[in-house]
Amino acid sequence: MTTECAATIFQVSDLAAATVFYTETLGFNLDFEFGSVVGLHHGNVFIHLSGPASQGNKKAIGEGHMYIFCDEVDDYFAEIAAKGADAFIPPADRPYGVRDFAVRDPDGNILAFGKSIAPEN
Repeated sequence: MTTECAATIFQVSDLAAATVFYTETLGFNLDFEFGSVVGLHHGNVFIHLSGPASQGNKKAIGEGHMYIFCDEVDDYFAEIAAKGADAFIPPADRPYGVRDFAVRDPDGNILAFGKSIAPEN
């Protein structure tokens, strides 16, 4: 078996509003809509949004967390912050060897975006 990618599933309270946030604010692209689930992608990063009408293995709304590795963070941070993203942790070089920041979606799910840097000694 060779793995290709993964999709994180976030439980959301308003599927339409969450879809707008992820596409218009964070720049994700719509991949599919199936019932009360929406699939989104940004490059090779996939997120599935599960609305309140979803059946099956429901998780609590707003308790998701995802870390996304990328090639840069500062321009992207400026872009999404200008669009109103709740960027509650600003970009900074961290002692664990990445420059990263974090945002919350309207339901409280957290996405962190990080770029590898030389670790501090």
